[in-house]
Amino acid sequence: MKGVLLFTVILFCASIGLGWISTGVIEQILKQQIEGLGQVAGRLQESGNAQLSFFVFIFFNNAIKCVLVMFLGAAFGIIPVVFIVMNGMVIGFLMHWMAANSAVNLYELIIKGLLPHGIIELPVLLIACAYGLKFGGMVMSSIRRGVKRGSSRVKSEMSWPAFMRQTWNVALWVVILLFIAAIIESTVSYSLMRG
Repeated sequence: MKGVLLFTVILFCASIGLGWISTGVIEQILKQQIEGLGQVAGRLQESGNAQLSFFVFIFFNNAIKCVLVMFLGAAFGIIPVVFIVMNGMVIGFLMHWMAANSAVNLYELIIKGLLPHGIIELPVLLIACAYGLKFGGMVMSSIRRGVKRGSSRVKSEMSWPAFMRQTWNVALWVVILLFIAAIIESTVSYSLMRG
């Protein structure tokens, strides 16, 4: 998993850079993503218990997406790549917009708004995507072996039952850690950004 995880981290960092310098159509797509999140945040803020509403939305949104990314990676790893690139680009674009907007302090946004929960959430997201990519790689490897004659003698680096057991275990930890991150985001990060 080390190689796949390293690739995921590099892809995520490159996506942040791409989001930072994005223009044209890509910029419009990213603006729509951020505006959509802003509308959701506005509706949650108006609810009877804003912090609880934020917690429920953040937890279920992140947990469902991350677990789906892990298992839908079976489609040749395409979905984890799209997921990690879009998330990285949105973060990069948002950070660039904040830096360009003198009314917003980028340092405070990172320290107060991202770091408290992001220290858990971002690594979990990267791990989920890495497992999705690994899943896609194993599917492609199995197809290649199936096409070759005498492929029964070729051993894969990990058996399917072992990989699936490991993936289910990781999925459980992803959900637990995202639950903790959602608590932090809806309490600590929420309070710091409003304070």
